[in-house]
Amino acid sequence: MIQEDTISAVTTAPGNAAVGVIRISGPEALKTAERMFFAASGKKLQSYPSHTMVYGFIRDEKGADIDEVFAVYMKGPRSYTAEDVVEIQCHGGVQSLRHILRLAYFYGARPAEPGEFTKRAFLNGRIDLVQAEAVMDIINSKSSAALKVALQQQEGFLSGKLKEIRKELRDVIVHLEAVIDYPEEDIEDVTYKEVADAIGRAKEETETLLQGTHTGKILKEGLRTVIVGRPNVGKSSLLNTLLKEDRALVSEFEGTTRDVIEEQLVIGGVPVLLADTAGIHDTEDFVEKLGVERSRAFLDKAELIMVVMDGTSPLTADDETILTAVRGKNTVFVVNKTDLAESMITNTLAQQAPRENIIEISAKTREGIDLLENWLKEFVYGSGRQAEEEIYIQNERQISLLQQAHESLCDAADAAANRLPYDCLTIDVDRTLTLMGEITGETVRDEIINEIFSRFCVGK
Repeated sequence: MIQEDTISAVTTAPGNAAVGVIRISGPEALKTAERMFFAASGKKLQSYPSHTMVYGFIRDEKGADIDEVFAVYMKGPRSYTAEDVVEIQCHGGVQSLRHILRLAYFYGARPAEPGEFTKRAFLNGRIDLVQAEAVMDIINSKSSAALKVALQQQEGFLSGKLKEIRKELRDVIVHLEAVIDYPEEDIEDVTYKEVADAIGRAKEETETLLQGTHTGKILKEGLRTVIVGRPNVGKSSLLNTLLKEDRALVSEFEGTTRDVIEEQLVIGGVPVLLADTAGIHDTEDFVEKLGVERSRAFLDKAELIMVVMDGTSPLTADDETILTAVRGKNTVFVVNKTDLAESMITNTLAQQAPRENIIEISAKTREGIDLLENWLKEFVYGSGRQAEEEIYIQNERQISLLQQAHESLCDAADAAANRLPYDCLTIDVDRTLTLMGEITGETVRDEIINEIFSRFCVGK
């Protein structure tokens, strides 16, 4: 589906830099570039083998030199867009890029729309929609783990798995339609068993993919975590220890933190949006009371709660109030100050929460911080799961479609178990195929495609 027009845009970030890149893509890419690029050798760009970097100059319509550059011609389909592409590497100054881009437009290219290069790669069949969406995930990755997941998606890990599932489901439909067209009473038992087994395998595969969506979203967006506890238990000290800098004011006096301090960091390879809150307790101080109210509000929005407690003293009424407030939520209990004395509260806490969710640390000496990081990784990935071995879906659109596909498979499995007419099974399986096709782009509507690529940056 090669496009008829030629587009151009700056593909590097705006601002002054050592190098800037302008991409021209489309049927007139080479012709457009050769009207403004002049190789130092005197040869035409088209005389060089495809994908060869050529040194030369950009000259304007009056023949004046604009910049000293490198140009490379990539003959389609061996290019990012699967079209003819020319990339010009120039100095990264704003004026240089602006002049060269103006010339590209002057000689026939039009400005590229947001995400149009990647959209063309998709429309031309070089990548599918999952791989296209992974491009922005790579650009926006907040940690090395998120980057690794995005790279896996771009390399086709999810697409390959969905392709396997869809192939087996297509075989199911072919089998059912053959039986509908050529019914034989003596194969009914075999048909239902084979169909049920195939649907069951597809259902298990989608369940496995859905199990990783929680992890995928965290790796993409960050784990929204709040640190709570009564005053002076070491919440701010824990924040500083995790950040490895003195971000929050620490004092032996109660109520030092009166507002919420929010930071982004990576803990054990997991991106975390961490909020240190005011100590939760009864107070008559107006400003401190506002801070406590904000702390309680953050509890409702958090995906994980770190309850920090002083291990050198018994549980207090304020501690009990906090324990009640976090009941039923994802919580890790951090028993602090183990450098001062053996914990007095761990055994008591273990009567109210799983022992593995209680971590003894010293925010001052960093003792036990590695245990907290390991707990966090297991919370995000799940027991025994690792980013290198699993497929983690980060994209909300893909997750929603996969959930709907799984529901259709459940309906199909129930239909097979209850021996409903073959037509009923075919409807459910066909809907699953359509939904999975929307994930990869095989059955997606044009307006959805346009909406997806409109979120991309210009030049990508």
